[in-house]
Amino acid sequence: MTQMSLPTGGVALPLLDTDVLRTFVTIAESGSFTRAARQVFRTPSALSMQIKRLEETLGQPLFVREARQVRLTPEGEVLLGYGRRLLKLNEEAVTQFLAPSLEGRVGIGTTDDVGTRILPGVLARFARSHPAVQVDVVVGSSAGMLARLDAGELDLVLVTSGNPGQAVRGEIVHSEPLVWAGREGGIAAQRSPLPVALAHHGCAWRGMALDALDRAGVSYRIAYTCEHCAGQEAAMLADLAVSPFPLALIRPPLRRIDKNLLPPLGDYQLELVKRGGAGQASEALVGYVTEAFGDMHG
Repeated sequence: MTQMSLPTGGVALPLLDTDVLRTFVTIAESGSFTRAARQVFRTPSALSMQIKRLEETLGQPLFVREARQVRLTPEGEVLLGYGRRLLKLNEEAVTQFLAPSLEGRVGIGTTDDVGTRILPGVLARFARSHPAVQVDVVVGSSAGMLARLDAGELDLVLVTSGNPGQAVRGEIVHSEPLVWAGREGGIAAQRSPLPVALAHHGCAWRGMALDALDRAGVSYRIAYTCEHCAGQEAAMLADLAVSPFPLALIRPPLRRIDKNLLPPLGDYQLELVKRGGAGQASEALVGYVTEAFGDMHG
């Protein structure tokens, strides 16, 4: 740890060492000093000394040592978040100056749900590290994105997995619950037949919702059909219908409908599909996308 004087002339604060932070994060993620030592090519005792000094510097215990594993204390959990961000920022800074300069164009397609939610942050980071790469984004249906990939118009696509007739062609990078949603205080969920807002034919959400309603014997009518989930949101906001919706996308005044009122829908997955021979810039962007989804799950 090095010391840094405060501009105000107050007490000097320690600077967190990148090497020590990497050790801390590795131990936290592996759950073992021994496994972490193998990953960073050091001895467990050397790692133990690093963590002891870090705990003394911060004045907080970071790990609870148990018989076969270690786990983070509440303070350790807080430091893990900071540590991951600091290491990522350090990597970006070094990459900016030392990594081979990538150029060219990458075309990425996505559906308008989780893909749109996560892409802005991913693209901002990618642009800082690879400013010479032009990234073009297209939003549309899963089938449309895959067709454009096959035609060579796109280099990688984020699509909903499990659509009718759509084989798994890439890597599953995200999974989350699909739930019934409606307007807070609305009455659409109590109506019979149940008014439902659904995406277009061939959408996995549509199939999951209709299968669940049919199995449960719930009487329903398709009150609203739309191409994008923004249309489903509009129908729910107007209390015209309920809709199958990703749990993480529900925002007030929308709410998740009581689990006992309507049949469960299960999880849905997002799949990252790459075009063969797309090039280095495309592969670099793939890394940023998969890392971002990994952070969500972490």
